[in-house]
Amino acid sequence: MPWFTPFFRPNLIQQKALERLGLDSVEKLLRYFPARYNEPGSQKNVANLIVGEEVTIYGRVLSSKTSKGFKSKMPMGEAVIEDETGKIKAIWFHQAYMAKKVVEGQLAAFRGKIAERNGVLYLTNPEVIEKSSLSNINGKETLFYGESEDNYLVPIYPETKGISSGWFYYHIKKLISLGEHEEIADPLPAEILKKYNLPSFATALVWIHSPKNMADATAARKRFAFEEVFFLQLARLRDKKIYQSNPSYSFKVSKLEVDKFVKRFPFKPTAGQSKAIEQILSDFHKDQPMVRLLEGDVGSGKTMVAAVTALAAVQSGLEVAYLAPTEILARQHFESFIKYFEHLGVQVGLITGKECRKFPSKISPHETTHISKPTLLKWVAGGEIPIVVGTHALIQKQVKFKDLAYVIIDEQHRFGVMQRAKLVRKQSGSKPLPHLLSMTATPIPRTLALTVYGDLDLTLLEEMPAGRLPVITEIITPDKREESYERVRAELKKGRQVYVICPRIAEPDPDKEQALLLKSTKAEAERLQKKVFPEYTVDVMHSKLNQGDKEETMKQFTESKIDILVSTSVVEVGVNVPNATVILIEGAERFGLAQLHQLRGRVIRSNHQAYCFIFSETKSTKSLARLKALVTAKNGFELAEIDLAQRGAGKLGGEKQWGLSDLGMEAIKNLKMVAAARLEAETIINKDADLSQHPQFTKYLANRKQEIHFE
Repeated sequence: MPWFTPFFRPNLIQQKALERLGLDSVEKLLRYFPARYNEPGSQKNVANLIVGEEVTIYGRVLSSKTSKGFKSKMPMGEAVIEDETGKIKAIWFHQAYMAKKVVEGQLAAFRGKIAERNGVLYLTNPEVIEKSSLSNINGKETLFYGESEDNYLVPIYPETKGISSGWFYYHIKKLISLGEHEEIADPLPAEILKKYNLPSFATALVWIHSPKNMADATAARKRFAFEEVFFLQLARLRDKKIYQSNPSYSFKVSKLEVDKFVKRFPFKPTAGQSKAIEQILSDFHKDQPMVRLLEGDVGSGKTMVAAVTALAAVQSGLEVAYLAPTEILARQHFESFIKYFEHLGVQVGLITGKECRKFPSKISPHETTHISKPTLLKWVAGGEIPIVVGTHALIQKQVKFKDLAYVIIDEQHRFGVMQRAKLVRKQSGSKPLPHLLSMTATPIPRTLALTVYGDLDLTLLEEMPAGRLPVITEIITPDKREESYERVRAELKKGRQVYVICPRIAEPDPDKEQALLLKSTKAEAERLQKKVFPEYTVDVMHSKLNQGDKEETMKQFTESKIDILVSTSVVEVGVNVPNATVILIEGAERFGLAQLHQLRGRVIRSNHQAYCFIFSETKSTKSLARLKALVTAKNGFELAEIDLAQRGAGKLGGEKQWGLSDLGMEAIKNLKMVAAARLEAETIINKDADLSQHPQFTKYLANRKQEIHFE
């Protein structure tokens, strides 16, 4: 790693840790921000220490040495500290170098947490603030107490194997003391800093890593949050502008044809569905590609909107590609589109990693047939199959279309940016780009939608189809478990089916006491079959089953051959079993609210009354309050806002799902900030769509770790 400086020479373990975190430059290390700050620990004498408290001890170093853990062989630094009341050992885990930083006879303030081992107290990973003189307090010669410089906040950094928070604090502080932060150009223009009263890059780095008070830390975090949201918006809007500068297919369908098609559905469309169809069909009239996100709660009818709008492309002699995240879901949509388009004689294809199918078959006009992949690809390339449903297999290089005019991506966040880009750019040469409809059943807060989907036009489905009853959701305490089982049995007697969701696949290591509290699918299925519901069929599904076994299990459950399916959250997205009306969720506090809502959605698939029983043994008031929100929230959108307020934005998925750091995710609580960042980004893009006049922005975006939407 060539970016190391003369003073900065991490060992091999630390190098690997830095590589894991993607910290391969001075700037990236400086941008590794604290997750939180500890208030200055209370000043304590060694004689008055209590396990678990954060303290500041003033003392003299009697000795120091490096060592290794007896079993773990973990490198450690150790020192013995003495004040006027006694002695205590300080231990720096994964920081053997600290033994060289504190030398015999040194006077210092040591700030850290008190722990205990074998009845002996010790100070863990303390920060060291060197002192130079003594003073007489209460008639005793001792170190200075209460100096103002000791009262600043202590930054706590996210740790990783081999690197502690203290390691980051020491090395980042050293980089700043050497002026490395002043060598990096501020990515935000001076006029934006002035307009929103934001600190400069160099100042903000000092404030975020070594704040003298919380006001400084907050100001710095706001600055970096604004920067992140601004550049994310800038990238999204730039790419949208570039994408939409290309021509697309322009086509129409008569209102009469749409009305006839819609009347074949067994339910009347909601106002939201009608509006969404109208917006999408209007986009098809334009000569620029549509980029739209259809966000709807579980069971709100997104597939119906996709089918009705696909009609316009099909009747214009063009092609539609429908991308689904799993084989189960792809087959489900394949069968749905057959029902929707069978009366029009439209051919529908399915391509997954496991099989290729076509409807109708040559033998029977009402059945599907398995065909070879080369044959299907040949027909798709020739435009003979207007609707093709598939998984990631649809993205493969050999899949070519004749005139792909409309791409529908279901549960779009499950696909990588490059995967989505490949699908909409399937056509070579000078052919127009297709219209794009992304769909998600994961309701997200408005500010998050504005930020991460800034490149998409947003359409919301906020109503449920007529006759759909809300799920009765209850939190079940341990003393009510048997009673709830009887209610489940009553549903089973009606011929209904049940999901049971567990946090684990198999039984945990018995040495890990905490894990024993979490139920596993295998053990729970066995218990339910033998002791609770012996008269019913119980089976198991989880991610470690091979694809064929998973599909066979789901097929049997769909055909009502399994009464109770015990599963992990692998059934979270898209599975459609209308006869399943009850879901029991074990260890509910282990799941996020959004995930619990998705799981509950498995039983909103019919007009039968559905039930969701939340089993939790937590005694945490905070956890119970969060679970109660699942009972009281009217819909997923309201729940998403509650989740954001209660748990913090970082818990909604963070960088992994949305491409935002925890700091950026925290920023989305502030609608004003998001709106301001978007306004500034829009102003720049409207004047300079490809950022050719702003090379500093182009350079910054090129170095961004997060991938951005292609749309």
